[in-house]
Amino acid sequence: MTSAAVVNDVRRRYGRTQALDGASFEIGTGVTGLLGPNGAGKTTLLRILATVAAPDSGAVSVFGRDPAVARERVEIRRRLGYLPQDPGFQRGFSVFEFIDYVAILKEMTNRRERHDEVRRVIDAVDLASVSGKRVRALSGGMRRRTALAAALLRDPQFLVLDEPTAGLDPEQRLRFRDLVSRAGEGRAVLLSTHQTEDVAALCQDVVVLDKGRVLFHGAPAELTAVAADRVWVADERRGDAELVWRTGEGRFRHLGSPPNGADLVVPTLEDGYLMLVGRFDEEAAA
Repeated sequence: MTSAAVVNDVRRRYGRTQALDGASFEIGTGVTGLLGPNGAGKTTLLRILATVAAPDSGAVSVFGRDPAVARERVEIRRRLGYLPQDPGFQRGFSVFEFIDYVAILKEMTNRRERHDEVRRVIDAVDLASVSGKRVRALSGGMRRRTALAAALLRDPQFLVLDEPTAGLDPEQRLRFRDLVSRAGEGRAVLLSTHQTEDVAALCQDVVVLDKGRVLFHGAPAELTAVAADRVWVADERRGDAELVWRTGEGRFRHLGSPPNGADLVVPTLEDGYLMLVGRFDEEAAA
């Protein structure tokens, strides 16, 4: 596998908070999901890969180039699309004006070609009907799609997406999945999300980050297998389970060490993720 990006023992601290603590992994072509609880270091990691921030120590390379070197950083940015958690809109701009502004920043100097590209990405995220509307007047989901359109400009070879489905309704999320799955054909996409169902539906690879460390890197099926023989349902709540909730059917779904004779069920990727993060927390407290 040819790596689009390599993260090697990366550390980053903000005051007393160790946001990244020796994170290491590689990203190849296709869609890689980045999972982790709040405060895990996901946004910090994405900002470093997008060349917005730099690590305190360790090394990062994107397309074999070092973002610490100014000339190579510019080369990386020409091939990169980045959707940050907070895009920082110029809210007085219309949708078209905002994306056109980003296109200018991406060195698209030919006005006609630039405007054709702006219209292409607006169509791709289904915002053509509101392209003249001010960003400040849009719903949260529409603003998210506007930022996604800007990230898709110039057909980037590496897309870095931080919580791209936040604020999207179910139909918009399905459209987003189609966009990302097509973007992941022949290029690299790193998708940070809290939505494990998006990872299960889209990703060939998964990275789980917690407390700034990589707990898991592998296929979604391997993460799901972490919870094999550890998920069961019962008519009443069992206090010895690590996690329990009542399902829509009225039965209780349990994660942990099942009792003898338990009604085991097939685990989901979310089950594997919850077991992995929960087990790590127990080890850290030991």
